Amino acid sequence: MKLKHILAGALLAFFSTGAFAQTTKPAATQVGKLPVAEHYAGGQDSLVAQLQRSIQYPALAKRNRMQGQCIIGFTLTEDGAITNAKILKEIGGGTGQEALRVVKLLKFKAPGYSQQYSVPVSFKL
Repeated sequence: MKLKHILAGALLAFFSTGAFAQTTKPAATQVGKLPVAEHYAGGQDSLVAQLQRSIQYPALAKRNRMQGQCIIGFTLTEDGAITNAKILKEIGGGTGQEALRVVKLLKFKAPGYSQQYSVPVSFKL
């Protein structure tokens, strides 16, 4: 009987410390620091704002209430052009193609070297 009380007390202490507490953040703050943003005029805030302004939510994704994040990988060349853009992660319903279209519209400053980057594009109804 004492073992049950000790076990119950230990479980209560474990769960009350917040070991399993989850904190959620809005989609805009989940992005973190994007290395490619240093090559975008206006920095990361302007980059994320441009992505959100340019998105046209796909009808199928909207009808099925699909939300989430697509990740687009690409190579930023020496002159600031985007090449080899591809969908690394998508949530379906045409969101990957829309994210790819929006990323291809971005204009970057010439970094002087070629490097691979990835950009998350959030879809939220």
